[in-house]
Amino acid sequence: MVFDSIGDAGHEQVSYFTDPETGLRAIVAIHDTTLGPSLGGTRILDYDSEDAALEDVLRLSEAMTYKAAAADLPLGGGKAVVLGDPEEVTAEPVLEAYGRAVDRLGGRYITSVDINSSAAEMDVVARETDHVVGTTDGLQNPSAVTAHGVFCGIRACVDHVYGEDDLEGLEVVVQGLGKVGRSLAEELLEAGAAVTVSDVDREALEAFATEHGAGTVEPDAVYERSCDVFAPCAVGGILNDDTIPQLECDIVSGAANNVLAERRHAEALRERGILYAPDYVINAGGLVTVAKDHFGGTYEEAYAEAEAIEARLRGMIERADEEGTTVLDAAETYAEERIAGADGESRSMPQP
Repeated sequence: MVFDSIGDAGHEQVSYFTDPETGLRAIVAIHDTTLGPSLGGTRILDYDSEDAALEDVLRLSEAMTYKAAAADLPLGGGKAVVLGDPEEVTAEPVLEAYGRAVDRLGGRYITSVDINSSAAEMDVVARETDHVVGTTDGLQNPSAVTAHGVFCGIRACVDHVYGEDDLEGLEVVVQGLGKVGRSLAEELLEAGAAVTVSDVDREALEAFATEHGAGTVEPDAVYERSCDVFAPCAVGGILNDDTIPQLECDIVSGAANNVLAERRHAEALRERGILYAPDYVINAGGLVTVAKDHFGGTYEEAYAEAEAIEARLRGMIERADEEGTTVLDAAETYAEERIAGADGESRSMPQP
């Protein structure tokens, strides 16, 4: 299965690491290093099986290649998963063993935070390798940068659909009030948008609404809420055969990763006349931040560079219109052309 899986998506390297003394079990997938060293977070999960862990790390590392390329960054795509109970895996001896494993890759893979791994875990990993970002000594939480990039992307979408990028009075539904969703909702409110928020945490939802005077909508009614822009900022896979017919919006543009349940749902949105901004393009502010952390720079510089998402997305939207495709198609072509331009070989994302 491993050889077939690697070949299907063109991964350069997949490494398994074990350490009997500490119990470490990890997989690092390096998808493509044409544009630079692969960078991606370390996800710590108690997977149902090793096959499930492999599938996850291969999918995520490939996505990071496209995300970095589409963001014009000198980075490739990589990802790591550490298998096991997060409470046990985050013990310092296990993380130190993982740091030694990353170090043995010689800089081809740079790790950072992800699910169940934070700056505290990266500090331990950093004891054993220099190939790590996202430590407490670094630029840390990129949520505000990510949210600002999404905000700029929304302006690009609004300009295309309505002929101007003024957000005054624009009706936006923000799904999810995590760090990014909250920051995005606050920036939209500052720009004069009429913001409605939704979250499964009712206490957080009501507190935000009271503090900012925002409207609220129940999680099970969020898709059918009429608005100009629907901004998913919670979990992935929420746009599917059931939810897309419910949408009452002109634009889908949010921070959540892998918001489409399947790739074909980009075309389903297009058929309904809904402009969809690919999540890995519009939420690239986080990657911009860790890239700045790795290559050297400030949080303020990362925040400013996230604004380039607006112009980049405008170009992709225009290309999609010219070619009669989805913006997702245009984004993938943009990324593939960057990679091909660097190594002279044509690349393409495998179609599911």
